[in-house]
Amino acid sequence: MAPGSRYVRSARKRALDLVLGGGAVLVAAPIIAVAAVAIRLESRGDAIYRQWRVGRGGHRFQILKLRTMVQGAESLGAGMAVDEGDARITRVGRVLRRTSIDELPNLVNILRGEMSLVGPRPTLESQVATYDERQRGRLTVRPGVTGWAQVNGRASLPWAERIELDLWYLDNASLALDLRILALSVRIAVTGHGLYRGEQGGWRPEDRSA
Repeated sequence: MAPGSRYVRSARKRALDLVLGGGAVLVAAPIIAVAAVAIRLESRGDAIYRQWRVGRGGHRFQILKLRTMVQGAESLGAGMAVDEGDARITRVGRVLRRTSIDELPNLVNILRGEMSLVGPRPTLESQVATYDERQRGRLTVRPGVTGWAQVNGRASLPWAERIELDLWYLDNASLALDLRILALSVRIAVTGHGLYRGEQGGWRPEDRSA
């Protein structure tokens, strides 16, 4: 087993999640509250968006996010695919996506033990269904709010490349690398780099290598 594989499953990593995640919840709570009010003022529907994702061991859980699209967006237009300029994204939602504030409720998923601060992003069951045996290695750890693929292009990367970056992280993970990823994630939140998939990035139904 690679050293990174030991760290990524260790109590030390979970402790980092609880300490930093718990502190972040306290800081983020007022931001989430203000954003939730803005969402409700602009469009009808719950401010918190829940979606089933696949986590560690293949177990399903509901990821929590601030809603950035109109109510029922999954059944409209491009369905699960979201591209830049998507008419389903609300005005408030564009700001929340651009700054990654919409992801702040993921911190609750961390405290529940469903996610980690750093790890492969949790994916949909339809995407997991395309994994080969090696790629299912992503499911051996808690999914992350951010990760190595997120700071190296995130949604703009071809899907197979994102998976390879996640697998590299699993073999090379360390406390130092986690802290580096967290620092880079702050910069990406400011710049908004790689937010949308563009012409080459993201998962598409025809992808058979997730």
